[in-house]
Amino acid sequence: MLRTATPAPAPEGIEARAPVPEGAGHAAQRSGAVLVCVSVCTALVVGFVAAINLAVPQLAASSLRPSSANLLWIVDAYVVIFACLVIPAGAAGDKLGRKGVLMAGLGIFALGAALSAVAPNVAVMLIGRAVTGLGAACVLPNCVGILLHATAPERRPHALAVWAAASGIGGVAGNVGGGVVLSAGSWRALFVAVALVAVCCLAWAARSAPRSARHERTLDLPGTLLFVAAVVALLTGIIEGPEQGWGSALVLTAFGCAIVLSLCWVGAELRTSHPMLDPRLFRSPALSSAALGMTITFFGSFGLFYVNASLLQYGRGFSVLQAGLGIIPVTVPLVVGTRYVPGLIARIGTPATLTAAFALTSGGLLGLSYASTSAYPVYAAALFVVGLGIMLAAPCLTAQIASALPVERAGIAGGLQSATRELGSALGVAVVGTVLTAGFTHRLPAGLSGRAPLPRTVREALTLAPADHTAVTDAFTHGANSALRAAAVVVLLAGALVVAGSRRANRTAPQ
Repeated sequence: MLRTATPAPAPEGIEARAPVPEGAGHAAQRSGAVLVCVSVCTALVVGFVAAINLAVPQLAASSLRPSSANLLWIVDAYVVIFACLVIPAGAAGDKLGRKGVLMAGLGIFALGAALSAVAPNVAVMLIGRAVTGLGAACVLPNCVGILLHATAPERRPHALAVWAAASGIGGVAGNVGGGVVLSAGSWRALFVAVALVAVCCLAWAARSAPRSARHERTLDLPGTLLFVAAVVALLTGIIEGPEQGWGSALVLTAFGCAIVLSLCWVGAELRTSHPMLDPRLFRSPALSSAALGMTITFFGSFGLFYVNASLLQYGRGFSVLQAGLGIIPVTVPLVVGTRYVPGLIARIGTPATLTAAFALTSGGLLGLSYASTSAYPVYAAALFVVGLGIMLAAPCLTAQIASALPVERAGIAGGLQSATRELGSALGVAVVGTVLTAGFTHRLPAGLSGRAPLPRTVREALTLAPADHTAVTDAFTHGANSALRAAAVVVLLAGALVVAGSRRANRTAPQ
């Protein structure tokens, strides 16, 4: 009976054969292949955020001769473009076809990485990083959209949990893979390797990813431009804050522009019939709390990545490869335990799961601040606890955002998840970096603390006073410990708000 209702499988896409019976083995096999493909693509674009941090010392000593501000923008140009365009790119996938936008994104990503690899100066490097960010913005939200359409509704919680784990593992994979490549070659080799992986992912997506139906919606150009401008202003303030000072004219102007542009964006979106992202959606406690939760989860994880690599190298004398491998304990819960998270959520509910997630993440960060000088197994145990928190939070919040929007807006759902991730990552690096620098400079030995300008990095301090190596590294460790404790407090307090919003969403949800 079912066989007569379903013709031969159509290779064009899962939407063309939506009525496929639940027991159809071919559909399940294909959805599994799609899950693996989009997970690898996701790990690539997320991991590149972490990998570039390991290359900073080599870039600083390279023929590019970057200033400290140049270095900051080499790291953050990717994140800024990524975060600004990820929601518009998701909307473009909904309208133009997610597979095509995903493949275009992987091609642009590879092109940008290749351009960075051959950059003769800082200007070309920054262009390459911006192009790579554009590619990443096209990749990440459309991975979610393709996955939702390729997976039967009853299997979506499991698929989203695996995909969320891949995004968490991506940060660790970037540290480990970046450490391996940088140990064997130069920073240029890192960009070449990333470009080659992106090309392989492009070929894989062309073969595995199904085509999705296009939705006849006009692209909201005014709303998109206002949104991009607001995010650029916000991230400029966040990124420049540690360097320029949080009370500087540049930073205050950037934040002021972000507020004004955001209000203009809200007004424009409320007036248009087809908004890029309708602000009224955030009246939903489920969506607003999940967006905040995703931001906080990545605030903690990328704040950790920012501190960890330097803490292991300066505090413990690890090589760049050892520092990359040293983060692996975070990955273990994500690899082993993610598949059990949907069942746990079904058993104890979303609020209880998120309570455990943020308590574990905060506790792990706090534990790291006291284990920085202990034996590495103690430090690794604290990393494992942080991994447990991320393991619980990421799948739970991913499913919550996806379920808050209709499936035909899956690209927007993916864009919103990606935007909150990147915003959290940028905030984590900025806030943790600010606290770390303040703690470091406060504890510098007397011979350095009276200098003007004050050395702000270990490299600068050791260049000025190589004989004070122990005192300088101790000062850095103190600053890193303060930064980890600050991150733990932020995660705990903001996590409490997320849990409260989740409980309210449960009470107001239709029974």
